[in-house]
Amino acid sequence: MKQNRREFLIKSGCALTMTALATQSRHFGLMQAMAQKTSTKFESGVPDDYRALVCIFLSGGNDGNNTVIPIHNDASVSNYAAYSAARSPQGLALAQNTLLPISVPKIGNLAYGLHPAFGTLPGGLNPGIHPLWATGKMAVVTNVGTLVRPMTRAQYQTNSVQRPLNLFSHNDQVNQHQNCRSDAPLLTGWGGRISDKITFTDNPNRLVPTLSSLAGTQLFTVGDTTEPLSLAPAPTPLSNVLALVGYNNSPVTNARLEALSAALTLDTNQELITASNRIHRAALEISRSLNNTSEVTVTFPNTDIGNQLKQVARMIKTRTVLGINRQIFFCTIGGFDTHSGQLAGQNFLFTQLSQAMRAFYDEMTVQALGDKVTQFTMSDFNRTFNPASSGVNVGSDHGWANHSFVIGDAVLGGDFYGMNTTNGTPFPTLVNNGPDDADGGSNARGRWIPTTSVEQYAATLSNWFGLPAADMSYVFPNLQSFTTGNLGFMQP
Repeated sequence: MKQNRREFLIKSGCALTMTALATQSRHFGLMQAMAQKTSTKFESGVPDDYRALVCIFLSGGNDGNNTVIPIHNDASVSNYAAYSAARSPQGLALAQNTLLPISVPKIGNLAYGLHPAFGTLPGGLNPGIHPLWATGKMAVVTNVGTLVRPMTRAQYQTNSVQRPLNLFSHNDQVNQHQNCRSDAPLLTGWGGRISDKITFTDNPNRLVPTLSSLAGTQLFTVGDTTEPLSLAPAPTPLSNVLALVGYNNSPVTNARLEALSAALTLDTNQELITASNRIHRAALEISRSLNNTSEVTVTFPNTDIGNQLKQVARMIKTRTVLGINRQIFFCTIGGFDTHSGQLAGQNFLFTQLSQAMRAFYDEMTVQALGDKVTQFTMSDFNRTFNPASSGVNVGSDHGWANHSFVIGDAVLGGDFYGMNTTNGTPFPTLVNNGPDDADGGSNARGRWIPTTSVEQYAATLSNWFGLPAADMSYVFPNLQSFTTGNLGFMQP
């Protein structure tokens, strides 16, 4: 059946199978393009080096007490005996000889241990992330959590310093990690606000948004003026995720595509139409570019987090054809709300996490981007030092300050970072009802009071990423409440 001119033009419209480009055209400047048309930021050019941050959120509240564990016997700081005394009676302590040793210069080179799942699997080729400690590619930021301002145990117990809103609540603590604001609701995330500030200065020629989520809509990824690209994880190929819809290489659709491409080159002298054409040209260029993109080299584990990081690696590999110089990615792995069955559950999750993070690190090395891409972890909160239940059902309840991993060649690794606790080190005193426990008396369960804020942790990563100092207060409005905005775990 013949098509009239109107039908032909309607069918010539192209779409992408990604939610963000279809619904968030402002990324490609429908309104922002006009607002930024004369912007000196937009015309400032792209910095020479590429950099990316990859956030991996451990959803549910990971038990940091069984993630990083003292295995030394020095009595001057928390040791394995203190850990075992608190957790062994109910069956939650990990055997000392199973822990993967790491030496910590900041604490007198005393030995600590990582959970055994961070090592090489039996018969496996992937060595996990544990060896990265010895090569200085992994650091741990200890005792970090949500804070309004620095807080002592006495201040917490007398309520003389404002506490984070709805402390120990999953939803609230997730939001506060992702928006870096513990004293008031905030409807944007710190990843999104970074994107607000650097998109037109560092990514003026981008074909995709600065920020991408592999986990759907997340507060971390929402900005005031920018929103994320939503990506399906592998095994979905990028050529399908960002593919043109309605063009099957038939003569009719090829003719429509040719006509559309020609129409988009016409100068209408109408800013709105020009901006719309820019969106469509970007869509065409994305599809053509990613359909020609080669696969990653390293074999990733076929797990949910493995497939998320594989898709991130693919996107990074296409950075040149996508015209993007700064990228932020958000991934997540769930299941860490271990009120019961923690030993088996955490082992299962850590195995997936370790194997995926190591495959991603190795792929970045293959891409010669080891010092340009940094992975980091966050979680709702730590869990109580005192176990919940016992035996095979043993678990732990909602805690507070936790430990986070940072991995990459730009990391000043092989050490602990953070603000000192009451014992003069960044690692808390592992004693229920002790000097770092928020609660006292019969309520004391080992909920460590953070000495390092999420703002300080995030600001250190953002500083390395290239966020200008002048924009720190916009991204981290409460950072001024803390003594330093740089914890020193990243290279300058």
